[in-house]
Amino acid sequence: MGSISDRHGGLRGTAIDHPSRRAVLALVPAAVVSLPLGDMIPKPGSLTPLQSVVASGVALSGAYPGHLQGVCTNGRDAIYWSMTTNIVKTDLSGNIIGQITVASHHGDLCCVDDKVYVAVNLGLFNDPEMRSDSWIYVYSSEDLSLLTRHRVAEVVYGAGGIAFGDGRFIVVGGLPEGAGENAIYEYDGDFRASRRIGLATGQTYKGIQTATFDGDHWWFGCYGRPDFMEVLIRTDRRFGSIEKFAFDASTGIVPLDRETVLVARAACGKDSCVARLLPATLNAWIRTGRLRPL
Repeated sequence: MGSISDRHGGLRGTAIDHPSRRAVLALVPAAVVSLPLGDMIPKPGSLTPLQSVVASGVALSGAYPGHLQGVCTNGRDAIYWSMTTNIVKTDLSGNIIGQITVASHHGDLCCVDDKVYVAVNLGLFNDPEMRSDSWIYVYSSEDLSLLTRHRVAEVVYGAGGIAFGDGRFIVVGGLPEGAGENAIYEYDGDFRASRRIGLATGQTYKGIQTATFDGDHWWFGCYGRPDFMEVLIRTDRRFGSIEKFAFDASTGIVPLDRETVLVARAACGKDSCVARLLPATLNAWIRTGRLRPL
């Protein structure tokens, strides 16, 4: 949520001012250098049908004025990309099969029972005076038509991300400077508020951007900046155990199973943004000590 530019996907410190579409597309391979591809791809014998298609990575075949906010799949044959002011549906090779223009700010998203749920804030993010206007917009996963929307006024600093797990939705969002604790808002299937859960994460830059559930753990991606590292948060399913890692999943994290997730990397300029997904075995990295808690 909010604007970011060239620091994602290994592009920190690289100026990308007024790029042409061709120039930005050319940067996509460089945008994933922080993810060692050979170490991330699961062994062929363990691949699910979805994994077998995306194991070598998927690139969004286009350039968009907004930046990447989140990604999800329908678990079968489609990927949904939230680009702030566009929702794009692609096949598993990244070919566009549907696209709509949407109000700013459409954030992270999830797909449940053939519906795409998107966290939307039409007001201010990270505002101490809580002048947000938070919603969940619900789209058809087939043709991206708007089905309904739900007000989630409890998300007072702006709804920026949504995930589904253990039979309920959770919504995350912005955080003013000095707040020191992120919040998770839990909802039932009709978006009746259930509870607010405080996460003792310490201050993260602009709150939490992305969220997902892998069947055992909740994952939350947070932005960084030169004086604020990107942070990946992992909790248990009851939000009791909280671990933080120096890893960037702030523009998309999608579980394929309990071991493998897709992590987004994006190359963004002032007027365009292209994105790519690559597989990562985060839980294995944590078990082996490759990814250590902060």
